[in-house]
Amino acid sequence: MTSASIDRRDFIGAALAAGVAPSALLHGASVTAAPRTGPIEAAVAWLDGGPPADGCEGQTWGVAWPQGRVREKTRFALAGADGAAVPVQSWTTAVWPDGSLKWTAHAMPGDAQLQPGYRLTAGRPASSAEPISVRELADSIEIVSGSLRWEIGRSGIALIRSARNGERVLLEAVELVGEARVGQPEGERVPLEGVIDRAVIEQRGPVRAVIRIEGTHRGSGRTILPFTIRLYAYAGSRALRVVHSFVYDIEPSKLFLSGLGIGVGVPMRGALHDRHVRLATGEDTIFAEGVRPLTGLRRDPGKAFRDAQVAGRAVPPIAEMRAPVGDLLERIPAWGDFTLAQLSANGFTLTKRTGEGHGWIDAGEGRRAPGFAYVGSPQGGAAIAARYFWQRHPTQLDIRDAASDRARLTAWLWSPEARPMDLRPYHGTMGMEGYDAQNQGLDITYEDYEPGWDQARGIARTSELTLWAFDATPETPHLQALARSAAMPPQLMVDPAHVHAAGVFGDWGLPDRSTPRRAAIEDQLANLIDFYAGEVDRRSWYGFWNHGDVMHSYDADRHQWRYDIGGFAWANSELSPDLWLWYAALRSRDPKAFRLAEAMTRHTGEVDVYHLGRFAGLGTRHGVQHWSDSSKQPRISNAAYRRIFYYLTADERAGDLMRVLVTSHEALRTVEIGRKVPGAERAPLPAGTIEMTFGTTWAVLAGAWLTEWERTGDRRWRDRIVAGMDSIGRMPRGWLTGSAPYDLKTGRFLDPGAKIRLSHLNAVFGAVEVNSELLRLIDLPHYRAAWLDYCRWYNAPREEFVARWGEPFGPRNLRESHSRLTAYAAKASGDAALARRAAEEFYSGDAGLGMSQGDPRRMLPGGIIEWPGVSTNAAAQWGLAAIQNLALVPEALDAAEPRPRRRRD
Repeated sequence: MTSASIDRRDFIGAALAAGVAPSALLHGASVTAAPRTGPIEAAVAWLDGGPPADGCEGQTWGVAWPQGRVREKTRFALAGADGAAVPVQSWTTAVWPDGSLKWTAHAMPGDAQLQPGYRLTAGRPASSAEPISVRELADSIEIVSGSLRWEIGRSGIALIRSARNGERVLLEAVELVGEARVGQPEGERVPLEGVIDRAVIEQRGPVRAVIRIEGTHRGSGRTILPFTIRLYAYAGSRALRVVHSFVYDIEPSKLFLSGLGIGVGVPMRGALHDRHVRLATGEDTIFAEGVRPLTGLRRDPGKAFRDAQVAGRAVPPIAEMRAPVGDLLERIPAWGDFTLAQLSANGFTLTKRTGEGHGWIDAGEGRRAPGFAYVGSPQGGAAIAARYFWQRHPTQLDIRDAASDRARLTAWLWSPEARPMDLRPYHGTMGMEGYDAQNQGLDITYEDYEPGWDQARGIARTSELTLWAFDATPETPHLQALARSAAMPPQLMVDPAHVHAAGVFGDWGLPDRSTPRRAAIEDQLANLIDFYAGEVDRRSWYGFWNHGDVMHSYDADRHQWRYDIGGFAWANSELSPDLWLWYAALRSRDPKAFRLAEAMTRHTGEVDVYHLGRFAGLGTRHGVQHWSDSSKQPRISNAAYRRIFYYLTADERAGDLMRVLVTSHEALRTVEIGRKVPGAERAPLPAGTIEMTFGTTWAVLAGAWLTEWERTGDRRWRDRIVAGMDSIGRMPRGWLTGSAPYDLKTGRFLDPGAKIRLSHLNAVFGAVEVNSELLRLIDLPHYRAAWLDYCRWYNAPREEFVARWGEPFGPRNLRESHSRLTAYAAKASGDAALARRAAEEFYSGDAGLGMSQGDPRRMLPGGIIEWPGVSTNAAAQWGLAAIQNLALVPEALDAAEPRPRRRRD
């Protein structure tokens, strides 16, 4: 074909003449569909390349399947690398339009033999030796795992009322705790406690059970901070995984949250010298002491006694203790209280005291604690661990009253010893009451400011913890292993080649170093991931609200990211770094990329999005605070940014966040997101109709509807997608129209006429990836042709564009990034000239990152490492363009000549 526009009839006619379904032409690197026959099997392996050395408390992962391959009622079996059967529990997370399985999720027990990899096949699953069972009682839910019984509350303040081995209570009264300050950060303290509204069983075993608990925090007549807690139990494990989510619904100038955590009651039995405290202080170090120490005394009780206490065993009978120690035990102070406070990412303190009313004694300090604490005795005990403990500072671990009949073990997600949360706006009005002044502010600091819109109320945060109930104090090496595993949980992931063959997530391919040009692109992809992973630590992008995000733009003069300059600070998903990282992880199973993406998903889906109030369902554009910019947009709350994480891990919280977005368009009835755009004053639209962009809004919403359709099979969401696609496809200029009035009830656009309005943002918030998926699922030829026109013509030379469409040609931006659209059109049409143009656009570096000759990073004094000219916008879009061009036009990349990159200082 020539470079002329792809006519709709020509496109369909060419496909039919070739005997190919039109949708097959859009399969990119996966044009040849996977066969619908043959063995049903998938290989899975550990993210870090081998079995976790520190064990595993159970595991969940997802597997993709080609359309038509796996029937709805297929059962699955799991086997290790040695062929031995492994118990597995399976469920469906997505279906294809024909009803066949698209994604399934699978759980493996905590006592499974750890092997380098596993193979999932169709077949009868093996049974667990001690399967999980769940029982509903009048006011509680009971989970039974072997000899351990967990009683979960359905009302009251105890999430977990007890964990028992037989009749012996190992832990009890697991409660949400907190405190707030009234009026000002130093104001009156108000204690808070979590109160359960309801508890729901989501899974019943036999390998994995899940309980969801919902409620609010209450104190001094206030009902605030709605929470959702999920408890995960795995067969063969003595642990519960705890996923703690809450919504910040308070007015930040009136109430200052000064503590938030989860407390555990631990019955204490036996003599004080047989009570043990363990606090992890590093990857391979642990603070291990007795409540009443028998080591270091002036008089030696005997080696057997010292060794037993250090090891966490019961000491021999007191009668065997060397004199006079046995007669003087009451003269040895008993240490009942311990605190490990991690108030920054680079320092913790460890203190202890004998009890309330007495002075604290320094017991140690260090840099980064894993976030693990245990208290108990040879008759039983409990441990708790918080993931991202030092990364999410200020955090804290408390042990209280270990010398009494019941100790209290508390993991603070926000330390009460730190300054209270201060989520007030970081600046005042500064004379920007009106739009003219606000646009001036945008012009100088890139911050979209409007009084009252820079609010934190409605954001959320999810934290992950692990809780163990033990029959006796475990040996210290075992506790160290648990601490490491909780801090860096092992994760199984399906083979990327298997996911790719399933034809999901659009156009991407496996890493390809078969030619020098492809190897150079792969090298830069790997270098970018390494650079950002390093920057997280070098720049200390840590803290309770910040962890998981990265900065937007760099200030080469200060050798500092622009953390304090308006819209140049936190990235907040701008231009899809989430997608870049997830596609990088998806194609490579690289643990560094996976964990960067996971942390970002945990952050951006919660902190950068509103979960209640007038902005519910919308996200906030990039800014100095994650909520400070007044631009509230669906493009940030984007379900497309969560989908890959959800399907690879079956994470229920990510599923919740995507599900609520199916109605997020309703917020646009009252939140005008284009209110400051010059010339936005126009004739009033019909009631129930709003102006909507195709890429930054509709395609984003379509991603949520697509996800809900494939998760539930509910055709209402397909029909809503089709309504939008059909109405866009019928416009004279299709996607080139850019935006149009949208009827919120019917889901259809109103035809605005033969206008053209191109925006450089329309395709860079997941529209490329979502359209690639939609066109494989829904056969609307006129919409397909409209999208292909957009892909072909966005980057087209002026002369060609004007010859085809006439004026206006208008400005173009992000040419490097949009090369992947050109590549998509080239692949769909088989146009070699268009493929060459895509490669030239990619290598041009225009308005992008550009290709570097070798590794461009440079080290400056003070350990600063810089990538000249980098921004997260450029990095994310270059990464996506690289991955998709490699998948769509690899030969053209081989043939084209990269433009030498100008050094930008």
